[in-house]
Amino acid sequence: MVMKVLVLGGGGREHALIWKIAKSTQVSQVYSVPGNAGIGQMAGVECYQVDVGKNFAGLIEFSKKKKIDLTVVGPEAPLVNGMVDAFEAAGLHILGPTQSAAKIEGSKVWAKELMERYAIPTAPFKVFDSVASAMTYLTEQNRFPIVVKADGLTGGKGAIVCGNLMEATTAVVQMMVDKEWGDAGNRVVIEDYLDGEEASFIVLTDGVNVVPLASSQDHKAIYEGGPNTGGMGAYSPAPVVTPEMHERIMREIIKPTITAMVDEGRLYRGVLYAGLMITADGPKVLEYNCRCGDPETQPIMVRLESDIVPALLACIDGTLDQVNLKWNDKAAVCVVMASGGYPGQYEKGKVITGLDAVGTMEDVVVFHSGTALDTQGQFVTAGGRVLGVTALGEDIRRAQLRAYQAVDLIKFEDEYHRTDIAWRAINR
Repeated sequence: MVMKVLVLGGGGREHALIWKIAKSTQVSQVYSVPGNAGIGQMAGVECYQVDVGKNFAGLIEFSKKKKIDLTVVGPEAPLVNGMVDAFEAAGLHILGPTQSAAKIEGSKVWAKELMERYAIPTAPFKVFDSVASAMTYLTEQNRFPIVVKADGLTGGKGAIVCGNLMEATTAVVQMMVDKEWGDAGNRVVIEDYLDGEEASFIVLTDGVNVVPLASSQDHKAIYEGGPNTGGMGAYSPAPVVTPEMHERIMREIIKPTITAMVDEGRLYRGVLYAGLMITADGPKVLEYNCRCGDPETQPIMVRLESDIVPALLACIDGTLDQVNLKWNDKAAVCVVMASGGYPGQYEKGKVITGLDAVGTMEDVVVFHSGTALDTQGQFVTAGGRVLGVTALGEDIRRAQLRAYQAVDLIKFEDEYHRTDIAWRAINR
């Protein structure tokens, strides 16, 4: 079967997914909505502007008109808003959890309470729906740091590690009073700070069977100790996830989560992302996402040697037990090049140079996140995170070196990137 595939989203994660899907022998054409300038330059890929938000009718009409065989949803908001339900009701094949299952990311309160019910290891927590009760609780605390999280979707920015009472109360005000993330801050979770090393553990599931992707580690902060972003870089594999730890994560977290969702009447199909803290007591869940991570997807896709499309289809038709994925033994490092000012205010329209030079480098792929083409056909910045420069190497150190060699060739005004991506792995 030769298929037409639609990928929804326009970031680096979607560029990486399209890059991999387009290589499939089963795929003749890939459509991207809305895509970005980098995605639009790929052979066999067409970008279209259709509102991804809640305009499911428009997307369904588009899918039927283009005779789409498989839709892959990149970002979380359409999943949380019920896109899978709408597509399935229209008789269309789509990868992702239903609205009821996507609640695992849509509500941190619900996810924490699920973990509590099913004894899935996570940090002790309290839930608050009023500023007064949250403030009273914080003033009673004598242990800091502590973590304040908005209940709803915040683009990866709504979890704040607070070193003292003032920082914690400021975070609560940000979320519940100033509504920095809108209704996402109507309720907050305040949880104990977990000490350890973070890891991203992403799996494919058909609701019963599970196939893990390669381990990875994200760098969330704009700089070490700075505010959180959508992600400033990632690498794969994550050395902290040893074979023994991998087995433990599957046994204590992933499989119990999939079973819990069945027990809750919320069969979970698609991609499940567990953001973990590897503590002295073992792995604990920081958060769940109902989709691939960004930028973790970039190094993971670069390392994946198998055709990904049969695995995606198996998630939908319940045959994931027949799938085995093969991985490149090399390591991969992705460095995000961002607009100056991100994750706050930043300017767009800065001309990007050096992409052609990097295009000649072996084992380097540049995934576009926030780019557009200007009237002269030049690539310009169009977002906070602009590019994800991803490189393979014999080990993490050599992959890191190659990635930064490529980063040094790319220029745009006010560009910013972290210079320490993968430092934990190298220190080990």
